[in-house]
Amino acid sequence: MIPPAAPDRISAVILAAGKSTRMGRSKALLPIGTGETFLARLVATFRAAGIDDVVVVAGHEASAIVDAVERGGADARVVVNEEYEAGQLTSVLAGLRAVASPRVAAALVTPVDVPLVAVSTVRALVDRYRETRAPIVRPVRGGHHGHPVLIDGALFEQLRALDPSQGANVVVRAHASAEGDVVVDDEGAFADVDTPAAYESLRRRF
Repeated sequence: MIPPAAPDRISAVILAAGKSTRMGRSKALLPIGTGETFLARLVATFRAAGIDDVVVVAGHEASAIVDAVERGGADARVVVNEEYEAGQLTSVLAGLRAVASPRVAAALVTPVDVPLVAVSTVRALVDRYRETRAPIVRPVRGGHHGHPVLIDGALFEQLRALDPSQGANVVVRAHASAEGDVVVDDEGAFADVDTPAAYESLRRRF
């Protein structure tokens, strides 16, 4: 008997369910100077890096996110997390449920407020995972860890077992390793744009 093929697909999950209270309006739909929104930019980045399954997790103002994806022609699926107010972990789990299948080896997960990550960074994370099968693969620079974070499918069940108040970082930190840390020269992988001041700085750059 021929053994089943090992899972090889890598999906992406973009977390866009929060209320954006510090920003004061939806971060997912904020425009970048090129005319793209944060969300459209991230979807395009993942697609350009060869990720053919991109899931957007909506929650607060979900209809606006769905409408933006449909009108903008973004090549992504949208799932709605009705429990988003219970914490970001609920959105992570909603995204993982949407991508999980026997073919999926891992998922790249990022909040929508890190819109400037480079295509080359996503490719570097995928390449490192395929080389090492490290359970957690993430971009690093000068001791800082960025996004997206690649999570091996073997850890999905551990994430599901967490209390929502803990957050996914409990599992990420427990399984991080030197072989999974990818040093990148990509400011965008570490630039969280979650306040009006950070957004204005971003707009000036573009």
